[in-house]
Amino acid sequence: MRRFLLSAVAALATVSAVPIASAQTLKVVMHSDVKVLDPIWSGAYITRNHGYMLYDVLFAMDEKFQVKPQMFDTWTTSEDGLVWTFKLRDGLEWHDGQPVTAEDCVASLKRWAARDAMGQKLAQSLQEYKVVDPKTFQIVLKEKFGAVLEALGKPSVVVPFMMPKRIAETDPFKQIEEYIGSGPFVFKKDEWKPGEKLVYTKFAKYKPRSEPMSGLSGGKVVSIDRVEWVWIPDAETQVNALLKGELDMLEAVSTDHLPLVEKDKGVRVIKGRVSNQYAFRPNWLLPPFNNEKVRQAAALALNQEDFLQANIGDKRFWQTCKAMFTCGSPLATGAGMAGLVEGNAAKARALLAEAGYDGTPVTLLAPTDLGVIKQLGPVAKSLLERAGFKVEMVSMDWQSVIVRLAKKVPVSEGGWNAFSTSWSQVDILDPLMTPFLIASCDKARAGWPCDEELEKLRDRYVKAATDAEKKAAATAVQERAIRVVTHVPLGEWFGVSAVRSNIGTLNPPPPVTVFWGVTKK
Repeated sequence: MRRFLLSAVAALATVSAVPIASAQTLKVVMHSDVKVLDPIWSGAYITRNHGYMLYDVLFAMDEKFQVKPQMFDTWTTSEDGLVWTFKLRDGLEWHDGQPVTAEDCVASLKRWAARDAMGQKLAQSLQEYKVVDPKTFQIVLKEKFGAVLEALGKPSVVVPFMMPKRIAETDPFKQIEEYIGSGPFVFKKDEWKPGEKLVYTKFAKYKPRSEPMSGLSGGKVVSIDRVEWVWIPDAETQVNALLKGELDMLEAVSTDHLPLVEKDKGVRVIKGRVSNQYAFRPNWLLPPFNNEKVRQAAALALNQEDFLQANIGDKRFWQTCKAMFTCGSPLATGAGMAGLVEGNAAKARALLAEAGYDGTPVTLLAPTDLGVIKQLGPVAKSLLERAGFKVEMVSMDWQSVIVRLAKKVPVSEGGWNAFSTSWSQVDILDPLMTPFLIASCDKARAGWPCDEELEKLRDRYVKAATDAEKKAAATAVQERAIRVVTHVPLGEWFGVSAVRSNIGTLNPPPPVTVFWGVTKK
């Protein structure tokens, strides 16, 4: 404890030692420290945010969830939908002064596709990437892939960030060692102090698009010369530093600290525009959740309001929602969800009896160190036990949870039966990008759903060409997924950030914390 307090004091001293004197310098505490700098190698949200600082993207998603060109000037599609031709904008330049080329983009897409589920689906339909000239390349398909733009404009993990060819040719399963982008900020690696601070400076040669900023698309206009991500591990110390004016912004404020922050007239609270979805994930490999009816009983037993009230509390920042692709999104639907996640213990108990549940314990992993999800485990335990499950909750820090989730062994050898987590809305907008919907058995994410019919329905979405076809395919995916129970949506919550009153930000805020469009008086 003494070591932790000294660390927090030292971190605050680092903030205080350099007063905020320049109107062009922004000091921020993000939601986490940055451990990994390669946003293709790592799926961590903080690494994704770091990526948006220095890398640009080919397409970007606007505030209406529409994909818009970002690095491209023009793009065309052949009549048969198999040849997509893209031309880069004029004036794109890497931070080292070299021009951005089509070869750079092709190399970047190849590395991204090796690590991203949506990229892997695109690769299955790909015949070749063809470089036409220094600014033009083609994606040539062997079969139609209706989500080409959605894949290239993927807004969250894993984002297809563009890198110079020499860097993008790094083995996708090894981390890059050079951090050169063409985005609005330059990463100052020489000023990086792991566990303390990251520094970004304005890229003077960045050429914004002419369109207004919208979501993550449009002109990335930078008004700040320097952005410093300062890491302070203690939440109370973070809040105190903001209230004293030693920080300009906190990316994430817990609802416990909101009353204190909202009382200060020098601080403005910002509710995130996009939601986050809690989800319960069963392990299909081990009993009792290798039985479909037992998984269905869990979906009946769980109750969204209990999870949301326990973890968020303040009704302003949560909502019940049975749509797997999230409420308010283009593919939102409640199909197949009637009667589920309403805490019906009697129906769940009856289904358990029908399934022949023999009292096999559910080993439930519960992280203790992430405030926004730490109550998911205790609530799930209570609701499942009420329905007749026997539950053994194993509490541990989130990093230990991640390590254990990779194990496919029996519980007696370190395996697990279930856990709960949270996904950002921009990671679960359709059947391809939603990680928990992959049902390819051993190749799926931890939980390892194995359902050939669901994979066929996801492939149907791949081939859908019109919005109506995509909506119909997505609805079919959701109905099948909830029937076999790949996962159970537990409701939605909204993040809260706070800034000093002299800081101007985009309104509505983008789905990812970015620092173009931010001003300081």
